[in-house]
Amino acid sequence: MKRLHVHVAVNDLNQSIGFYSALFAAQPAVVKPDYAKWMLSDPRVNFAISTRGREPGLDHLGIQVESADELQEVYARLREAGGNIVEQGQTACCYARSEKSWIDDPAGIAWETFFTTGESTSYGDGSGEREARIAHQKQSACGAPQTAPVAVASTCCSP
Repeated sequence: MKRLHVHVAVNDLNQSIGFYSALFAAQPAVVKPDYAKWMLSDPRVNFAISTRGREPGLDHLGIQVESADELQEVYARLREAGGNIVEQGQTACCYARSEKSWIDDPAGIAWETFFTTGESTSYGDGSGEREARIAHQKQSACGAPQTAPVAVASTCCSP
């Protein structure tokens, strides 16, 4: 069974944990100094917040799967959707080990598809996410690439 993933970048983690805990009527399943995550069953969503995003607000969306077979099914959907797929492969990110790929939707929103294979003791270095984001660098209103890549501490995510 698949689960929607939403990652929001925040300025104040503690304030945001309080807000989302009240909104979801649940405490986060994971809390780290720079990250928190709720694994909700109604609605079925992996909702994460961190202080590691480019700027506050929606950082990216995703689809989390529960098996390698489901991941291959979602990867086939990515190929059908078209666009530039960035295959990140195995990575440590958001205190988890996962296999993932990235694609941007027509509006430029980054989507990650991933299968979590275990836990990680660190957030991860973000190298794969930075490469994925640079490959998906947004165009300016005039159609030219932005002059400088956006610095991303790490924008991955989640078990």
